[in-house]
Amino acid sequence: QSLAEAESDASMRGSRTISSSKNKDALSHYQSFTGEELLVRTAATNTDTGAEEAARQADDGGHTSSKSRTSRNTSAPREAMAKEAVAKDESRSRKVLVRAISGLLMVSGFGIVLYSGHVYICAIIASVEMLLFRELVKVRYNTFFHIIEDTIPMFRTTQWLWFCVAIFYTYSDFVVEVIKSNTALHHLLIYAQLQTPLAFCLYSGTFVLTIATLQAGHIKFQLNQLCWTIVVLCLTVGQLKYVMHNVYNGLFWFALPIMLVVTNDVWAYICGMLCGRKFIHRPFIALSPNKTWEGFIGGGIFTVIIGWYFARIMAQFTWLTCPTNQFSLFPEKLECDLDPIFHEASSIINPQVFEIIPTALVKLLPGVVDICAVDGDSNTLTPCISGEETHSHHHFELVIKNVYPVQIHALSLSMFASLVAPFGGFLASAIKRAYGIKDFDSIIPGHGGLMDRMDCQFMMALCTWVHYPEHISPFLLYQLLTLSDGGLMDRMDCQFMMALCTWVHYNTFVKMATVSVPKMIYMYNLMKESEQQEFLERIMEISA
Repeated sequence: QSLAEAESDASMRGSRTISSSKNKDALSHYQSFTGEELLVRTAATNTDTGAEEAARQADDGGHTSSKSRTSRNTSAPREAMAKEAVAKDESRSRKVLVRAISGLLMVSGFGIVLYSGHVYICAIIASVEMLLFRELVKVRYNTFFHIIEDTIPMFRTTQWLWFCVAIFYTYSDFVVEVIKSNTALHHLLIYAQLQTPLAFCLYSGTFVLTIATLQAGHIKFQLNQLCWTIVVLCLTVGQLKYVMHNVYNGLFWFALPIMLVVTNDVWAYICGMLCGRKFIHRPFIALSPNKTWEGFIGGGIFTVIIGWYFARIMAQFTWLTCPTNQFSLFPEKLECDLDPIFHEASSIINPQVFEIIPTALVKLLPGVVDICAVDGDSNTLTPCISGEETHSHHHFELVIKNVYPVQIHALSLSMFASLVAPFGGFLASAIKRAYGIKDFDSIIPGHGGLMDRMDCQFMMALCTWVHYPEHISPFLLYQLLTLSDGGLMDRMDCQFMMALCTWVHYNTFVKMATVSVPKMIYMYNLMKESEQQEFLERIMEISA
């Protein structure tokens, strides 16, 4: 390689620019060796080797046979290979131990954070987002440092300004929602109305500053950097926009998805390490060659099983299941009327599920009952009796008793954590491969940076927020009051109007009915002077 090619190759791998003077000195030092000097050095090496062999023969009394020499020559590579294998095995064991200890410390820290309270959890989430943004933008910053350092002013400043704009808009919007839903905080509505104009002013100022710092000779590069900054904001702030909603809807919806991703990551690693490429030799994904089909499948199976029991255990703690809209700096005991999904119940599996499964396999499932029609009358159903001529198969039925309904939701979240969330990790692997880095940072021993551990959590948090309002809160009352069988349309025919009715009812009655004196004063101050006079006259008429 020429010096320019070497510098280019080193910069694309995330390393610092190679000093040209040092390269030239090294190159000239290498070229100073002529062919003759190299031959002399080779002869000297051969002479030393011959002298050592002669000394060994003298020690053996000069009886060293060609067979023994051959055995020594063949045993040396074997000993070297054995040492390398032992060193590799020790390094692997040490790596697993370090990862395990770091993982246990992180889980313990997560438990402490979970108990500290909602406000502190939100503060830690914001801090984690800041560190994630730093790690991702640093990838390209380190790669192109030699371009950015002296030619592009305020490069890092504009990047962090965009981050501040995104954070302010995201979380101020959440705070305003909480203030509107809590009558005790309605005295803050006068400040809440400033959220939108402040966010717009921050956006406008950052936009103007970004355009003002564009350099004529580097516009294309700066636009690429701006696009990368926006992509990073979408990955971090964008996908985690609703994680605060998950926290205040109940810590259950914040903790369970995180534990599902961690479970999948741990068991995929264990299954891949123990069984990788022993059953399926085909590569899993080119972006991450170390990932195997055995690890992907094994991680998914264990995640579904563990998620089922995780949900049952967590459903028994009101600290995790109760929602709140309070900003309390000190943890308080939460008490609420628990959502019915956190109570034990009996769930009937839709019989149509068994129609897509072979009959022989369905009969092997524990708890499945074969329901028959008597004399072909579908209105008279009874459990089938073997040998009864009047009984004809109608459908299979499975009743799951003493199960928390939230465990069913945990199964769907577990499937997402196993099948979709890992592709966030593959995206992180692609970024590291593109820029020639092993880890995004080194703040977590054995794991790397926060991005190396949080790469799958983004999609999981977003999925949980989508799952909660779509499958739990709007249709819960209807699902409790409706009991019917039939096709999917038979179960969903009333859901469409129910969803629309819920939205209309909420916006018409719930929002409007949430009133307080501070809120009325706030609304009064928004009126024109003539409207205020009319309002006071109406109040006087009512009071009279």
